[in-house]
Amino acid sequence: MKVYFVSDGTAITAEVFGSAMLSFFEVDIITKSVPFLSTKDQANGLKQQIDLEVEQGASVLVFYTISDQSISDIVQSCQCHCYNVFGDMLSPIEQALGVKAQPSAQKAHGMKAGVYDGRIDAINYALANDDGASIKNFDQADIILLGVSRSGKTPTSLYLAMQYGIRAANYPITEDDFSSAGLPKVLKLHKKKLFGLTIDPQRLHEIRTGRMAQSKYASFRQCRYEIEEVESLYRQERIPSLNSTTLSVEEISTKVMAEMNLERHRQ
Repeated sequence: MKVYFVSDGTAITAEVFGSAMLSFFEVDIITKSVPFLSTKDQANGLKQQIDLEVEQGASVLVFYTISDQSISDIVQSCQCHCYNVFGDMLSPIEQALGVKAQPSAQKAHGMKAGVYDGRIDAINYALANDDGASIKNFDQADIILLGVSRSGKTPTSLYLAMQYGIRAANYPITEDDFSSAGLPKVLKLHKKKLFGLTIDPQRLHEIRTGRMAQSKYASFRQCRYEIEEVESLYRQERIPSLNSTTLSVEEISTKVMAEMNLERHRQ
């Protein structure tokens, strides 16, 4: 199955919506995003390509978000199943709001400059405060993620910054930290901001083996020891925590936001 995500913008909305719908079906798919399709010539070129694939026996689906009706009509006329992501939703929303939808409004409601700047600032903060690289700015953090090496701290910090504008620092709990009682001194000052990540020892062993095979760092025994110790630390210090083994970074971030009562920065 070939699936196209088409838009006169970034195509992210079509991709997210289409992927969510397709997740209900156990089918093999090949996806292709077609962003910034904004002219009739481009639309006709896409139609010719899709129609040719269908004529050659391919099964094709199209999810699209296009403001210009004439361009939308061309995409809709492709010889395959086409789904206008906004089409079936706009009419009832118009009735509920008592306002007619305007094609140009979709672009007008894009990310405001202040929000964009805030996201960039949060990303820079996450990078500067990754893996305990800088601890002097922890007072500026919205959250400080804890965990052993390769438990998901860095990708979660960056996702929180990029998607929510959250200033997320992260700090690695190492074997040296287990030899002293309680939290490292630098973390005690910010205990209310701490959130722990943990992971199944076998999965951690697999991840570390991919980076440093045949090392003590990657051995299952070491992985199990570190996870047992860090989970004991979380319990002892009553730090909220989450097992990241089977979760995507999106799911981890959403759960962290909810658990820590963090609000997405919109301004």
